[in-house]
Amino acid sequence: MNLRIAAIRSGTEPVRKLTTGSFQRWLETPVLCPKCDVTYNLAVDWDQSSDRWFPETSRPLITLLKKAIHMGHSTDHRVTHFETEGVVVESITPLLP
Repeated sequence: MNLRIAAIRSGTEPVRKLTTGSFQRWLETPVLCPKCDVTYNLAVDWDQSSDRWFPETSRPLITLLKKAIHMGHSTDHRVTHFETEGVVVESITPLLP
């Protein structure tokens, strides 16, 4: 099972279901935009986060999310939900009616 981490902007709800597992774990350290006071909380599947290798395997994914959040500053952080699995960061936007 590949590790998938979601970054949700504080004060907003996830745009889609977070993980395939039944329980999510919210990581203790949020990701901050270095240019303003916007924070994103990180969510990961409970089983994946309890793996003994989680700190090592999650580090590159969290770095990718930090870069995406930093780049989102130029658009006033309109994207409130990012997910990453592997080397791609997906910006999830709500469907317009």
